[in-house]
Amino acid sequence: MDILTLLPFIVLIGAMFLMTRSAKKKQAAAAQMRNDMQPGTGVRTIGGMYATVKEVHDDTVLLEVAPGVHAIYAKNSIGAVLDDAEYNRIVHGDDQELDADGTVVPDDASSLTGESDSAEVAKIDLAKDDTADDADSEDAEVKDAKGVKDVKDAKDESKTDGDTDSK
Repeated sequence: MDILTLLPFIVLIGAMFLMTRSAKKKQAAAAQMRNDMQPGTGVRTIGGMYATVKEVHDDTVLLEVAPGVHAIYAKNSIGAVLDDAEYNRIVHGDDQELDADGTVVPDDASSLTGESDSAEVAKIDLAKDDTADDADSEDAEVKDAKGVKDVKDAKDESKTDGDTDSK
């Protein structure tokens, strides 16, 4: 057999070997993470629930879901073991970076819509102006009259010989 004929098969087998090797590494790292769990650490389950580890057994873990509420989960259901800072930030809303800056962002938009004291801001008068309405209505009547005449002219021009007005 020729080496060129076997080359695609060799490449395919090599790619499969590399893919399975990386998958096995990920599985081993996940198993190591689950075995290193200690009571008191924060975890996230594969379902997205955050809890604190209370007890670790061979195949199960006792989690404290809320104060005084305990649940037993399989070790395989633990998606991630979180460090204390990340767990407190997610569950309790503690953010040390915000506390260090001292910057406080308001919960509402009142700081964005606050009243301005400057005299430069012009107030918009929403009152109805009678003189402007009278002038506008006269202009509108003249335009309407012209528009009716123009429409009739356009209809008459579009007719050809033999066309009649049908109603």
